[in-house]
Amino acid sequence: MGITNGTHGLASTIVIIVLIFPEIAAHGVFLRDSVPENVSEPITKQNNSTIRVDPLDNFKRYRGGFNITNKHYWSSVVFTGIFGYAIGVLWLLCGMVYLVTIFCCCQSDGGQRTAEIFRCNYKGCSLSPIPLAILLTLLAMAASGLVLGGSSKFHSQARTSLNIIITTANEASETIHNATGALRDIQADLEQLNVDADETEKLNSTAESFDATAEKIVKEATKNTGTINKVLKVVFVITIVITSLSLVAVTTLSVSGVLKFRRVLYLLVILCWLMTVICWLLFGVYFFLVNLSSDTCTALNNFHENPFNNSLSSILPCDELLSAESFLHEISAEIYNLVNVANDKISSLEGTLLPDLPYICNPFSGPPEYMYQLENCPANTIQIGDIPEVLNPYTCFDGETCGIGDFITGREYEVVKAYSSSIQKLLNVYPSTQHLLRCQLVKDAVSQILHKHCKPLKKYAGMSWIGMVVLAAVMVFTVVLWTAMSRH
Repeated sequence: MGITNGTHGLASTIVIIVLIFPEIAAHGVFLRDSVPENVSEPITKQNNSTIRVDPLDNFKRYRGGFNITNKHYWSSVVFTGIFGYAIGVLWLLCGMVYLVTIFCCCQSDGGQRTAEIFRCNYKGCSLSPIPLAILLTLLAMAASGLVLGGSSKFHSQARTSLNIIITTANEASETIHNATGALRDIQADLEQLNVDADETEKLNSTAESFDATAEKIVKEATKNTGTINKVLKVVFVITIVITSLSLVAVTTLSVSGVLKFRRVLYLLVILCWLMTVICWLLFGVYFFLVNLSSDTCTALNNFHENPFNNSLSSILPCDELLSAESFLHEISAEIYNLVNVANDKISSLEGTLLPDLPYICNPFSGPPEYMYQLENCPANTIQIGDIPEVLNPYTCFDGETCGIGDFITGREYEVVKAYSSSIQKLLNVYPSTQHLLRCQLVKDAVSQILHKHCKPLKKYAGMSWIGMVVLAAVMVFTVVLWTAMSRH
């Protein structure tokens, strides 16, 4: 029959594709295990802003760059909030020392010695505590508003960024599942044609490998973002609770002091003292979140400039995906050559048996690029998947009387239909697969976070720590003021 050579060409192409796809599965691992901490990776020039003191390494300088899989990076960036942590601990120790001193003095002389220290009273002191208490309360209100507004917007921006990551992971997983669906359909088509079982088994193992990769992408993305989201939520809730309670406590403390409710005053002084400690600690937390946001945005910017060699390569291995694209390029070349052979055959049949047989659209440009450009197909061409429909009128199926124009048997027609359908299924998932292998999904997500969320993250984290510093300082002065007044 006149189309026998064409079917052999299609068969050889399918075999090549079967042999190539396992290589893509082997190289297209999107999430790899992190490297040992003492092994350096060949990444881009290290960002000097990440060179910090690492308390887990005997307070030596951490020089490993941005790497969220390295505990020494986390240790160094969390340690940047040491000023808040240190002041909070110091304030707690001062309170404990003060309580011990008061207790000892009261036990020895009934409190007369401590009373001598605070001899002034409201009428005798030149400075009334009421205007100062009002001023401190107003400052506490302003600082609380700054903290509540900044922390809520920071949490919103962080949550949106995490959702972008999860959405990207789901899109990547869906793309892979579409590819595996196409592979399984091809496997079913080839099994119907009694193709070598070894070849169909390779397709099956490739599909399983792709599915495992897709599941790993979603699992790792959900695990990592879920952990970060829980930590941010805890910090946000603590911030809201402590800030609100601090504002209420400062106001109540001032009112109790003015009205001379001594027992209530003593309890509120202790409560405010403890909440002041937490405020200083939260200042340290938000200060380190500013540095973490800055490091992340710098790393994302480096990734945006060069996705294939940067400090995020340990968690976004686009260089590995790029190596897998070479195998996709081989598939493009084989399909391109196959379509050219088929069109040459059609050209030789023009004016003879099949004068109106349309040419097949070649979805790829010529060598060496082999770019996928389906939109450039001429209007008078057909897709590879439409070949069976075109050949149907020229087929002599089993049980039919073959006419003069029927030059294809039913068996050959089924072979052509299976092969052309298989190739068309590959072409249907080709754009999304190429998009994935070129790391375009990740680049788009990074670009969205970089341009829409990075500046707000740093801005609102900065607002939060500034507001927390002001609130903590106001509480310090308020506690000192009413501690002194309580001794009269």
